[in-house]
Amino acid sequence: MTARLLLTLDSMRFANTGLHTFGRSLGRELARQAQGNFAMSAYTCQAQEGVLGNTVSYVRRRGYHRWFFPQGQAFDVVHFADQYCRFGPQRVRARTVMTVHDLNQVHEQPAGSRKLARYMGRMTPKIAGADRIVAISAFVKADILRVFPEAAGKVSVIYNGTDFTTAPAGHQPRFMPPGRFLFAVGMVCPKKNFHVLVPLLRGNDYTLVIAGVLKGDYRQQIMAAATQFGVADRVTVTGPVDQADRDWYYAHCAAFLFPSLAEGFGLPALEAMHHGRPVFLSRLTSLPEVGGTAAFYFDHFEPDHMCEVFAAGMASFAAGDGAQRVRAHAAQFTWEKSAAAYLALYRECLDQPR
Repeated sequence: MTARLLLTLDSMRFANTGLHTFGRSLGRELARQAQGNFAMSAYTCQAQEGVLGNTVSYVRRRGYHRWFFPQGQAFDVVHFADQYCRFGPQRVRARTVMTVHDLNQVHEQPAGSRKLARYMGRMTPKIAGADRIVAISAFVKADILRVFPEAAGKVSVIYNGTDFTTAPAGHQPRFMPPGRFLFAVGMVCPKKNFHVLVPLLRGNDYTLVIAGVLKGDYRQQIMAAATQFGVADRVTVTGPVDQADRDWYYAHCAAFLFPSLAEGFGLPALEAMHHGRPVFLSRLTSLPEVGGTAAFYFDHFEPDHMCEVFAAGMASFAAGDGAQRVRAHAAQFTWEKSAAAYLALYRECLDQPR
């Protein structure tokens, strides 16, 4: 008998974000591999209907689903593709799997704050109600078990895959750097820590290009640092970019930089490796787990230390088989592997007695 699977993708509101990439890429591969074993549906915003192709049925997100989900008994397995779905495990009569991408709020909000209390109030019943929880890295798994020790025994790790895409021939990005440039991408907000990259422009002619959705006034902090170091004319924060621009920047940058303070996985690091570029990461959270020995790491963000790591890393990359090594590392992370692991988990859930 074909099992009925619902994948929730209602967090895919903004293109070129991590949640959008995860939902689209995993969902399409699940739809391909699930044929004949699962009748697959996707829970989406209206703008995303059809994103997984025509072999998938679509359930449109409605505002009232926060309190009542009429299709709650229509599926055998519901996979919450992230922890932000409008409805939670309590709204369905099915086996439930929930992917947790990070617990950043626990690190970002002060202990005892109202924001942290609200966050815990939302997450606690979701963690308790899910039959199985998937962490996208071992770091996230450890975080879950530290904050929610009652989840022990139902948390496993399934790594994300990566997509290797290239810009169309002859493509030029909306902002064309004037010469050699360093590239960073992600939500432009304090936890991405992009402002610490500015001192890397001292004593050279690099431009720093930072792309991503702007959040709050963090761009002003980046530009204030650029002014302080006298390189404001060589720092550009582009705002959001489409996939073609992003691929062009990956392919043509001198190096990719990702000094994030809080990262559940860090897809951009692997995307840059697919393009054969040297990658410099923070040593915090999940990034060493994802970058492995193929990346170079900032142990802290003091400018002289970062410049030393950057200079040594660039020399090492150029002297050895750097491009081949990073491409081989990134190739280990595929959506085919991820989807197969999720499908095995769905079957495992269905085989267990209620």
